[in-house]
Amino acid sequence: MTTGQPGTGSARPTPTGADAEVRPAVTAAGSTPAQPARSSDPAKASVETTADHTPPGDGATTAPAPTGGPVIEAAPSGPAKKAAPHGDKGDVAAKDSDATKGDDPTKDSDATKGDDPTKDSDATKGDDPTKDSDATKDSDATRDGDTTRGDGTTTKTAKDGDTAKGEKTGDADSPDKADGEAKPVTPERWEAFASAPEPKPSIVSRAGRAVGRFLIHEWTLASLGALALAVLMTWPTLRYPRYTLPQDYWDPSLQAWQMAWSGHILLADPARLWQSNTFFPELWSFAFSDTLLGYAPAGMLGSGPEDAILRYNIMFVLAHALATLGAYALARQLGAGRIGAAVAGVSYTYAPWLLAQAGHLHVLSNGGIPLALAMLARGHGWSLRHGYRPERRHDGWVYAGWLVAAWQLSLGFGIGLPFAYFLAGAVLVAAVLFGVRRLRTGQAVPFGRRLFAADVLGGVLFASVGLLMAFPFFKVTELHPYAERTIADIGLFSPPASGFVTAPAESRIWGGLHEGARAALPWHPEMTLLPGFVLYALAAGGLFFSVWRLRHRLLLLAGVLVTMAFAMGTRFFDGTVTYVPLFEHVPGWSALRTPGRLMLWTTLLLGLLAAGAVTALTDRVRELTAQRIPSWPGPWLRMATLLPLLLVTVEGLNTTPHPVVPTQPAAMRAAEGPLLVLPSNQSLDQHVMLWSTSGFPDVVNGGSGFTPRQLDDVRRVSQSFPDQTSVDYLRTLGVRTVVLLRGQIAGTPWEVTVNAPVESLGITRQEIGEAVVYRL
Repeated sequence: MTTGQPGTGSARPTPTGADAEVRPAVTAAGSTPAQPARSSDPAKASVETTADHTPPGDGATTAPAPTGGPVIEAAPSGPAKKAAPHGDKGDVAAKDSDATKGDDPTKDSDATKGDDPTKDSDATKGDDPTKDSDATKDSDATRDGDTTRGDGTTTKTAKDGDTAKGEKTGDADSPDKADGEAKPVTPERWEAFASAPEPKPSIVSRAGRAVGRFLIHEWTLASLGALALAVLMTWPTLRYPRYTLPQDYWDPSLQAWQMAWSGHILLADPARLWQSNTFFPELWSFAFSDTLLGYAPAGMLGSGPEDAILRYNIMFVLAHALATLGAYALARQLGAGRIGAAVAGVSYTYAPWLLAQAGHLHVLSNGGIPLALAMLARGHGWSLRHGYRPERRHDGWVYAGWLVAAWQLSLGFGIGLPFAYFLAGAVLVAAVLFGVRRLRTGQAVPFGRRLFAADVLGGVLFASVGLLMAFPFFKVTELHPYAERTIADIGLFSPPASGFVTAPAESRIWGGLHEGARAALPWHPEMTLLPGFVLYALAAGGLFFSVWRLRHRLLLLAGVLVTMAFAMGTRFFDGTVTYVPLFEHVPGWSALRTPGRLMLWTTLLLGLLAAGAVTALTDRVRELTAQRIPSWPGPWLRMATLLPLLLVTVEGLNTTPHPVVPTQPAAMRAAEGPLLVLPSNQSLDQHVMLWSTSGFPDVVNGGSGFTPRQLDDVRRVSQSFPDQTSVDYLRTLGVRTVVLLRGQIAGTPWEVTVNAPVESLGITRQEIGEAVVYRL
């Protein structure tokens, strides 16, 4: 049973139970204590609700007591106004009384501070008085009786605890109208003030949002920006991509054939990968030069010379884009800002010295180096700016980094071998630093088994790829010991110190100005090593003004100087303390005949120094613009931070020629192999290799980093072709067809013998287009 006096507005629950002691409530003077409700069933004990009648002039209220404790009388906060019956205008007293203003019995009572009866009372477990009391709907105390509201209004309740429908009245639920009539109460009091719920998006909407977030993501924008910049900076490579090649059509023709051969043979007969169709009948001929094996998937698309040229030009552009993105990712991971990282990416890819390497795709395909380093650094939770952060470790990035590193190595040992030794040295240094830190602090540095397993498995994969790639090259060295380089060979390509400030002829900005300096260099394509004067200036500024710590700046500077010394080969104190020890003692290093290509590492380190300086500049500009009221000239200051990026980009502009590749002779399309194409020399044979992509017949011709002695013999003997000696020799090798190109025989012995009769030699002769085909 629920009791109460009208006008109090202070109905309170009191703990009850079968084994609970009924404690008298201390009430205000003149009030009658409420009787506790009785229940015959302890499991269904109801919550007693007490309504204290506060007479005029006494503002005391009664607060609910916690389980097992007395009911504490709340301090009066002022004289209470006289209660008015429900529906009268005097009902305002029930709203303005101290019992309802700021003295919420569920909040402000001393008995409830820190000991909420809605949480801690045994009587309220499962029957929350904030939900089930007389101020709400389904209180156990209101079963089979009338519930007295805070304003004294009685609400009828149905039996069995179900509140009668349509009888919710009183100030506890809604305010009275001015005329005393009760307003209808909605199920949710504040529903009219709530914001309208958002409609559930459809699958199309969710997909569109996901695509939008992807398109504006930093890495999406960086990738698209790197690709667009690559198209512009290499133009007109994609103007006539099926007919022209950048720089020249000799080495690019060889590398276009390499991609085509690897893709073709991996689909047709993978076991024959290293026994290519050129240099017939030599073994391991695919390992006569760097193979670009990592581009084999691209070689599986298309066939014939035109598709091979198109494939080469596409990969040429993509190699520039990947290099920019890789260096950008590395700088960002180390802690550089976006503009600083962009400076590092552009300077690494479009350094003036690399313009002389436009005909060497295996040198330009260097984007995997910084990208793998960025992934490995991210996976290990390390950055140059913030140091080692174990909470940022992620073994997935470690696996990805080792995979990219292995792919980079598969493109060739020319730049892959120094990268492999750098990784080995980095792993060794990291292990030593971890050990030293543990000894110094006496605590194990967090690393984790998963990360350790990723490094072990990734390192094994990388080493396995390196060994599998190296085995054919060791076989070539074994079969052709004269193919090994000597210190004298290294000296021919070692640049002097002046090469570091000399630009190649392909540089649009500095090419013409440095013509005299280039003339003083013995082999200027490999000795013009200018990384950019703007890059030099930014890197120098980064030594004094940078986001990198001082010790890191000094380490980067040391790396720049050391790599420059190694890039000079035997020109730096005869290489006795730099290049020569590597050449003599490090496996595989003797195959690297061009020390100047180590400038790749110098450029990357200079770019990181520059990124630190530009990032510090952009941070400072951001602080200055934030302090300006109004922000003018804030936009102009921010635009000024793009000036280093613009200057680095302009310095990388080129005048690289794009000659038209000689068209495949019609005789080559139907010639039966093995065949020999005359004239044969290093340059023309690279065209023959490209033409052989139509069906890949076995050809004696071939061009690479060295010339096998058997090919030398063929070229020497065939000078008198067609005669009996040359015909017999070629038959001994297994040659069945000889194609003589009329357009290339001017000034050669074939200019006289091309029309000589051949019936007495037992061979046939046929004119096909501009070529003469002899069938042996």
